[in-house]
Amino acid sequence: MNALQAHDQARLKTAGRLIGVDEAGRGCLAGPVVAGACVVSRELFADGEALRQSARINDSKQLSAAARAAQFAVLADLQARGLIDFAVSMGSVEEIARHNILGATRLAMQRAVEALAERATAAWALPHEAADEPLFQREGGVCILVDGRPLKPYPYAHEGVVKGDGRSLCIAMASIAAKVTRDHEMRRLGKVYAAYGFEQHKGYGTPAHRAAIRKHGPCAIHRDLFLRKLLLP
Repeated sequence: MNALQAHDQARLKTAGRLIGVDEAGRGCLAGPVVAGACVVSRELFADGEALRQSARINDSKQLSAAARAAQFAVLADLQARGLIDFAVSMGSVEEIARHNILGATRLAMQRAVEALAERATAAWALPHEAADEPLFQREGGVCILVDGRPLKPYPYAHEGVVKGDGRSLCIAMASIAAKVTRDHEMRRLGKVYAAYGFEQHKGYGTPAHRAAIRKHGPCAIHRDLFLRKLLLP
């Protein structure tokens, strides 16, 4: 058992389920921000083959694109076997402009965890922040773990785990789901806006991307607030 698995197994001694939450694309100049959420329970740790498979999971930022794709396939297999579930959701470029990047990230994270709750086969509920006794403190409840600092505001009781994608299995799973999904979306958008090379840099502020913006100007999926300094005369 690796350190990420051991972390979550220890947390599951006092919680029936963990939901890990992470994002991809928050620092990009273009495209949506994508949130992933992954729910795990003690059933995962009771299955020897699932333990072997999930031992490969790691922080998505530490992996090559090929390794992320392979680990995403592991997530899909574990999901098909009913041992985990995961969901992804996006905060659009319009929502980033309207709510700023943190607000759009919170919206995407809220949608992702709500998607898990809506399709849960067993009876469990998300721990509302206003509850007198947050559900994650009860045996059989749900504990939400978010990569980084706690979210403010956020409708569900949760804990922030700094560098959580390298410490918690469920957060690392969420990070892979978010990153693979966003990369796929940026490759799709690269075909629509061919002048910018989104399929290579995925919207991050690489020298080639910045040069393309200066040459062609921003397109519909660029984040205007992120480009102000770049486009100053």
